[in-house]
Amino acid sequence: MNNKRPDSMERITTSELAKKFIDEQIAEIKAQVGDKKVLLALSGGVDSSVVAALLIKAIGKQLVCVHVNHGLMRKGESEQVIEVFKNQLDANLIYIDATDRFLDLLAGVSEPEKKRKIIGGEFIKVFDEEAGKLEGISFLAQGTIYPDILESDGVKAHHNVGGLPEDMQFELVEPVRLLFKDEVRVVGKELGLPASMVDRQPFPGPGLGVRCLGAITRDRLNALREADAILREEFDKNGLNKTVWQYFIAVPDMKSVGVKDDKRYEGWPAIIRAINTTDAMSATIEEIPYELLHHITKRITSEVEGINRVLYDLTPKPVGTIEWE
Repeated sequence: MNNKRPDSMERITTSELAKKFIDEQIAEIKAQVGDKKVLLALSGGVDSSVVAALLIKAIGKQLVCVHVNHGLMRKGESEQVIEVFKNQLDANLIYIDATDRFLDLLAGVSEPEKKRKIIGGEFIKVFDEEAGKLEGISFLAQGTIYPDILESDGVKAHHNVGGLPEDMQFELVEPVRLLFKDEVRVVGKELGLPASMVDRQPFPGPGLGVRCLGAITRDRLNALREADAILREEFDKNGLNKTVWQYFIAVPDMKSVGVKDDKRYEGWPAIIRAINTTDAMSATIEEIPYELLHHITKRITSEVEGINRVLYDLTPKPVGTIEWE
């Protein structure tokens, strides 16, 4: 498998170039796979979604997609995976709601690195269990893209599947391995995937697990998910989704006093993070109109159970990392 992008390879920026790439890949996939089955962990992220759409076009039901909902997805994300892949593209999709498994394991765990390890390790376990039930899988598809190869010399272990057991010997299918992120998005649009999926922001593997700060509780996770959905909806409505690279809410494990229905009550703060970056090595803070911040604050504090303050994180990177944990 060639893992070096040829110098002659044109940057895919147009529909025509994307179409040409898709046709070439379909031929390559068919030649590589033949009549065998391919397994893919479909997270709903840009890379795995584009790989799934490409493989469905090439080999249809020979592709088996496994979507594991770890309970730490953003609002509506797992539903969108089912809608797009199962209902629209008629994919061979296995959906596993493993919310309870993950949240039970995470109960009382506040150390960020430990949380990450639990989420990553359990994801592999759930995926392996499903893979073990399937017959005749010969290939494993991955959403590896060119920056992953440049960074890690090969497989994107942390992001997709990673620690597959020794006895599962799959040959890899990595159709977008020579593409940069912007090219993957162009190809995804050409394949007919919705903009909300193709233009999806970078989202950490542990999902909301690293934005529900400290030990995750279901009520606070739910408040975070709802507040985040409001922020995204307002950014979309006001066109900021086009100019801001990444924006999200973090909810810390601390309470402050507020007033509701003329009574004092305790609630959590929601912290807005909105940054711009070209390479994620450094990041600047996005200027958001005050009027919009007031509007978002009003919506979050009145619509989301348990949140009584909204804060805005003004810290660039460096000093602050993009994520809080």
